[in-house]
Amino acid sequence: MKGIMFTELLAMAEDSFGEEAVDRVIEALDLPSGGAYTSVGNYPCEELFNLIGGFSANSGLSAAALQRLFGHWMMQSFARHYPQFFEGREGSLDMLEAIEDDIHVEVRKLYPDADLPTFNTRRDGPGRLDMTYRSPRALAEFCHGLIESCTDHFGESACVSRRDRSEDGRTVATFRIHIRRDA
Repeated sequence: MKGIMFTELLAMAEDSFGEEAVDRVIEALDLPSGGAYTSVGNYPCEELFNLIGGFSANSGLSAAALQRLFGHWMMQSFARHYPQFFEGREGSLDMLEAIEDDIHVEVRKLYPDADLPTFNTRRDGPGRLDMTYRSPRALAEFCHGLIESCTDHFGESACVSRRDRSEDGRTVATFRIHIRRDA
């Protein structure tokens, strides 16, 4: 897994829980990396889940809640660091539809070794999108947070529901996103 996930998780944890809490969690975990990450490095995904578990135990938030919070954090980070991906998008549904065929194409140019999840989308009427996430990593809660934060970024009110399942050992989550026009 790309190091940017780790550096951003640590930044979020430091912002949310403080530097001392982050140091305590890293010291308590026996991480192969020792908790030292670079944004372009590659690290085992298990370390990310260990860190989430450590921050969960330290903060009292569930691991699922932390993943979702991290999804919000990452979307805000993407918007700050890669505003060009958001330009020309009419709203969150346009942005979410662009992940697989536009954004991931650019990510693969920068990081050819990146192991990215796949996203399939289908419009289900005006203001409605079905989006299916497939990955060997169980990060559906993280993805849910990204979607929620994306709708927030575009100033939209949305109802997001999710159906989780497993398929050939992969995590599969289908999100139904409905943009509420009356809000």
